[in-house]
Amino acid sequence: MPAETHVQQGPIDRQEILQLVQDRLADILEIDPDEISEADSFAEDLHADSLALIELVEALEEELGERSVGFRIEDEDLEDLKTVRDAVDYVIARL
Repeated sequence: MPAETHVQQGPIDRQEILQLVQDRLADILEIDPDEISEADSFAEDLHADSLALIELVEALEEELGERSVGFRIEDEDLEDLKTVRDAVDYVIARL
């Protein structure tokens, strides 16, 4: 029996994506995930700088790359991601 090279975990729903973004962002910003809402702006509400957003992108690519081969957040799309909701919507559209 051949070894699986890619584990398919089934479709991921919006709530799971939101939870993933909140958890990774909380780790990066060293805050409680419950303090992060979908409406929060990365810059104004969460005081996340560009380095924090790059770390978030890398964490999401690593995590979601296991579920969807080749999942990537394009560098030029980063400037459009202003809120947690933007990030969640972007991820859902790319999966």
